[in-house]
Amino acid sequence: MTAGVRVVEHPLVQHRLVGLRDQATESAAFRKLVHEISTFVAYEALGHLATEQVSVRTPVGEASCTRIAETVLLVPVLRAGLGMVPAIQELLPYTEVAHVGLRRDEETLRSEVYLDRLPKDLTGRHVVVCDPMLATGGSLAQVCDLVVSRGAAQVEALCLIASVPGIARFRTAHPALPVTCAVIDPELDERGFIVPGLGDAGDRLFGPPA
Repeated sequence: MTAGVRVVEHPLVQHRLVGLRDQATESAAFRKLVHEISTFVAYEALGHLATEQVSVRTPVGEASCTRIAETVLLVPVLRAGLGMVPAIQELLPYTEVAHVGLRRDEETLRSEVYLDRLPKDLTGRHVVVCDPMLATGGSLAQVCDLVVSRGAAQVEALCLIASVPGIARFRTAHPALPVTCAVIDPELDERGFIVPGLGDAGDRLFGPPA
């Protein structure tokens, strides 16, 4: 059920999950933890970036070096995915960002797209979808549907917390797309929230909607 999902089990990540989960953690500290954990998750996930060899002159000689040779398109799922983007941009030298917003029906737990800023043609692109909470799996699957339908060559998802039911649903829609997260939780509640999870990531990052 969790095949193809990489979990970053490093103690430095697991330590930060304590504060991320704690309901007493205030927004500023929560945003910092999201930033830090996103850095570790992205580092673990993106070891296959396209590279090229270059030569540079050091103060004492010539060095053959490797540098990144591609621009990655980051697709945060609004609102919560925005919290992951700055950390990933700090790691990657070349990025672009395209936003996708989904609105969930709290009764059916189905979501619909209300904002689509993806390029119409993604042929050949490397796309990283950022969604902190892989809960029901529906939102992530919808966004990946859009990305794949526009021809992206490589698509992967970065999350902070995933659920077993959410992974199963996502795998049904996208059997081969890699997912990297910090932890997998066992279940969802009747509202579709991950249990034990951390609550509503968007609200904890940015405050409740007006």
